[in-house]
Amino acid sequence: MSYDFIKSRLHLYAVLQNIEDLVQYDEEAKKLIKDWNVVIKFSVKGSGNVYLIFENGKCTVTDSSEKKPDIVLFFTSPAHLNKMFDGKANPIPLKGITKLGFLTKEFPKLTERLEYYLKPDDQKLKDSRFVTINTVMTLNTALFALKELLLFDPIGKHIAKKIKGSMVMMNVDKGPAVYIEQKNNGFQVHKGYHEQPLAVLQFKSMKIANDFLNGKMDAFSAIASGAVATKGHIEWLDAVSPVLDRIALYLA
Repeated sequence: MSYDFIKSRLHLYAVLQNIEDLVQYDEEAKKLIKDWNVVIKFSVKGSGNVYLIFENGKCTVTDSSEKKPDIVLFFTSPAHLNKMFDGKANPIPLKGITKLGFLTKEFPKLTERLEYYLKPDDQKLKDSRFVTINTVMTLNTALFALKELLLFDPIGKHIAKKIKGSMVMMNVDKGPAVYIEQKNNGFQVHKGYHEQPLAVLQFKSMKIANDFLNGKMDAFSAIASGAVATKGHIEWLDAVSPVLDRIALYLA
């Protein structure tokens, strides 16, 4: 699969899902969408579709929807979507022309908040609230991106053959969790805890998780010190580690 295709899949299925958590944790985003009742479809030719369903002050991001979209944003290719995320292109509105005011004024405010939390810097990381939100998003992005790389990235596809029947969970102690499991010929990612995880990477605190996930902590030292704990099928954690490292090749 091409670089642009894989990158577009990560944008669609690993980045956009963070809007669910953004409107849950960020007060400004929560206030912004409290009265929204709209379904937005991102449609990328040759890559996939994602629906953003806003209702009752919440957002659900899914690849299918029983509700018809009020707005359809079309992208002519994976590269077109990637350019939009880089701020170098705009989508083609196929439906929702009457909602152009919403698309040009309200929705961009939400995506700006998303971008704010996805791009940490030393100043932002002094704010414990920012650390929490960025950690949740980074944790979720990692496993949703892992799924796509196991399916489409050449190295990921090779690793996928070695972890049949696997189930890996990452979580902060008494905090957020996300897990990925191999089922049939694919992978499923779920936010939250699994009752009987088979392999676990657990961070002692939100700060430790943030440092680890953002590459500011040596993995060996973190595990040796007890700041990060591994449990269960550690060979699965070892197997997916180089695939997780490849996320930066697409989303850096």
